[in-house]
Amino acid sequence: MQPYDILSRKSATELNAVIVSVEYRLAPQHHFPDQFDDAYVVVKYFLQRDVLARYKVDPGRVAVAGDSAGGNLATAVAQQIQGDPEVEVGIKIQALVYPALQTIDFKTPSYQQNEHMPILPKTLMVRFWSEYFSRDESLLKDMMTNAHTTLEAKGLSSLVDWSVLLPEKFRKEYKYTSPIRANQGAPSTVVPGVFDPRAAPLLAGDEKLRTLPPTYLVTCEFDVLRDDGIMYATRLRRAGVRVALEHFEDCFHGVLMFITWPTNFAIGQKLMGHYIEWLQENL
Repeated sequence: MQPYDILSRKSATELNAVIVSVEYRLAPQHHFPDQFDDAYVVVKYFLQRDVLARYKVDPGRVAVAGDSAGGNLATAVAQQIQGDPEVEVGIKIQALVYPALQTIDFKTPSYQQNEHMPILPKTLMVRFWSEYFSRDESLLKDMMTNAHTTLEAKGLSSLVDWSVLLPEKFRKEYKYTSPIRANQGAPSTVVPGVFDPRAAPLLAGDEKLRTLPPTYLVTCEFDVLRDDGIMYATRLRRAGVRVALEHFEDCFHGVLMFITWPTNFAIGQKLMGHYIEWLQENL
């Protein structure tokens, strides 16, 4: 896709870096954990000292990055690879741009505020999530109303409790309702993996977060995923991770797609510039 090619080339040039872009398998033809496995295998392979040497990469200067679904995979890989005894080189930093991070609560303030926002309305984002796990339409139906949660999710709900993890300015006038309701019946479909941290990295425990490298995290005001990123920033900071959270008040999801003619938006160029600038200073 042309915008990502441009971003990769610009990053490689301005950072004097080798950029590896993973062509992972896509839903709905392929389901979790295929996408995670593809990304993990590539990163693990690249983190071998002989491979880095072959491409003349400084082993002390390796990052993972991604936006949207790619941000999800970058987050999950960074979490899981830290504890892999076969990995020879560590990840220095991670850069996450409006990532999708949680599968428990689709009624966060940002999901409510931006329910009908162009580019990524709630119906489309929840469909992406449901098709990540299954073609069963009943899962989509349950997810749309937060009726998909199970006993497995009950013990994880505090990890995505936006009434605690979001600053007041992002909670706005919305009232928190636990996605785990005591009188809730069983979901229509129980699909394995929906609450797996490799799919939904915000559900990882604090012990996993403490091992993570310094993080750059971008969120956009007009984005259903805004609160996923802000909650993750809160949890990372509480775990002792250095976080640079940059929130764009005048921005929408997917803006990095709009950096080429005929939709070359100033806000897309601005976000790309800030992203590369942070990497220049920290990589």
